[in-house]
Amino acid sequence: MAASVTKIAYQTMQQGKSLLGIAHKQVSTQLMDLVAPKANAETIPIRAETLQALRTSMDYLLERDWLEAEQGLYPTSQLFDAPWLDWMLRYPLVWLDLPNIWNRRLRRDVRDLPNNVDISNFPDYYLQNFHHQTDGYLSDRSAELYDLQVELLFNGTADAMRRRILKPLKERLSRANLASGALRILDVASGTGRTLRQLRGSFSSAQLVGLDLSNAYLRQANRWLSQLPGELPQLVQGNAEALPFQNESMQAVSCVFLLHELPAEAREAVLAEAFRVLVPGGVLVLADSVQLADSPQFQPVMENFRRVFHEPYYRDYIGDQIETRLSRVGFTEIKGETWFMTRIWCASKPEIG
Repeated sequence: MAASVTKIAYQTMQQGKSLLGIAHKQVSTQLMDLVAPKANAETIPIRAETLQALRTSMDYLLERDWLEAEQGLYPTSQLFDAPWLDWMLRYPLVWLDLPNIWNRRLRRDVRDLPNNVDISNFPDYYLQNFHHQTDGYLSDRSAELYDLQVELLFNGTADAMRRRILKPLKERLSRANLASGALRILDVASGTGRTLRQLRGSFSSAQLVGLDLSNAYLRQANRWLSQLPGELPQLVQGNAEALPFQNESMQAVSCVFLLHELPAEAREAVLAEAFRVLVPGGVLVLADSVQLADSPQFQPVMENFRRVFHEPYYRDYIGDQIETRLSRVGFTEIKGETWFMTRIWCASKPEIG
């Protein structure tokens, strides 16, 4: 009975989040058409069968999310782990920020960044307003709104998609006999720490390390993560193309929603660095956008995403062969699977001998 009640609560919450995300996008688009029509991107109409495929895929994702929690892969409490009061208070700020986004889109200005940023600390490709986001990834204001903005974008499924890395990670670590000993997991491009919170739920005794280029996002991650019981994950400012960790110092590396925001050469550099810091037998799990090869039915959705949001490397990413890149830097046992709008890869560093 308790499980049934919890499942109904989860389904009700997800339906509410989905309706909020859909309503927010519809109203904001209509408002932009009225106030700043020239800022609106020309999009491809989505056919009814594509919309139905999206709904079916999303329902399947949420059903699996509940099932894996019920099986004990992560606590069911994690299904409801969201700062609702904080998001409710910040939601008006999302609306107040929309005129700034529209103005940048009208000006085609994708490098409208804070004046106090030392650009020498960042690669050139990073110094942009990804998603037309105010301040890019380089201010506390951006970090404070990011999680809510992502929830609205994905109709409340962002955390469910992130959690798809947990099962393959646990299974692969267990198979390599790494799950029972001292476990050190590095989360690359941690952002505000949502993936680190999920990792803590599944690996309660592991030493967690989060790395991100943005100090502002690391500050926000520290605020979220300090609310968790137990050891606070170590947070490190750094570039994933040159990880500040020793060779063979991690048993696992996770990386969520980073690859599509990197140029091709940086993508491969990040994968090579993940390989370097893993111990033999160590595991890499990736989560990112679906691609044309695995989800051709969603091509119009991918194209609209690129048009509406400033994603300069997305077109290249959706046609990229991530499996080939993983193999080229040394990974083996490469497996991929797709959940709604997210592609998951799991790969291992070969053991010696």
